[in-house]
Amino acid sequence: MQTSFQGKKFVVTGASSGIGEMLVRKIAASGGTPIMLARSLDKLRQLQEQLKEEYQVKGYYYKVDLTNLEEVDEVVVQVIREHETIDALINNAGVGLFHYVDETKWQDIELMFQVNVLAVIRMTKLFLPHFKANNAGHIVNIASQAGKISTPKSAVYASTKHAIIGFTNALRQEMVAHNIAVTTVNLGPVRTNFFSLADPEGSYQENVNKYMLDPEKVAMKITQHLFTSKREINMPLWMDLGSRFYQVFPGIMEKVLKKQFNKK
Repeated sequence: MQTSFQGKKFVVTGASSGIGEMLVRKIAASGGTPIMLARSLDKLRQLQEQLKEEYQVKGYYYKVDLTNLEEVDEVVVQVIREHETIDALINNAGVGLFHYVDETKWQDIELMFQVNVLAVIRMTKLFLPHFKANNAGHIVNIASQAGKISTPKSAVYASTKHAIIGFTNALRQEMVAHNIAVTTVNLGPVRTNFFSLADPEGSYQENVNKYMLDPEKVAMKITQHLFTSKREINMPLWMDLGSRFYQVFPGIMEKVLKKQFNKK
């Protein structure tokens, strides 16, 4: 069991399902107070009730559409106003659509950048003054192994995650003097409803089913490293090792793993 989070408050985006929901549950199980952000009020209300019943923890929820930066601004102001101290921000929400570049609709490209990049940077920027004033905090950005190894049909999605890795690496260096921890989480495919949009036909899920990560185990790994100086969390290990090899021998990897890279 991870360290007690008693008295600590955590903002989690994309909290209504998948990794976000599991993070909220792990935080509540350790006595922390989850502040849940998502679009689905019904799911957030239901989750709030479950947290109270199962963990005797009061969670808070706020409806926000991350493609609307005005809504993002408003909800962050509201959260900071209504809660004395926010201890951690977990930018978990993300969206992906797997298509070849020439077959990808422009509005889908914009959607991926709005949710995966602009909303993350905006949310982080808005909370930074609060963390700096307290000289404490932890920012966790959920990126992807796709941000390290791009494969066909994931060009746009991979570029958004590559952007988040770069953003987080620089932010980490900027925040050292302010005692604010910054962690990147790079994941392979996770068994969540992410693929209902990314892979509606289910072919990619079928191809990688045996490699899919359990969202509960992912959430456990992340919460175990909250309020530590952990730079990166990479899962699964074999994919992390593969990405390191790719950085050194990209041509060989693309040739040898061509079949695997084209499984989407």
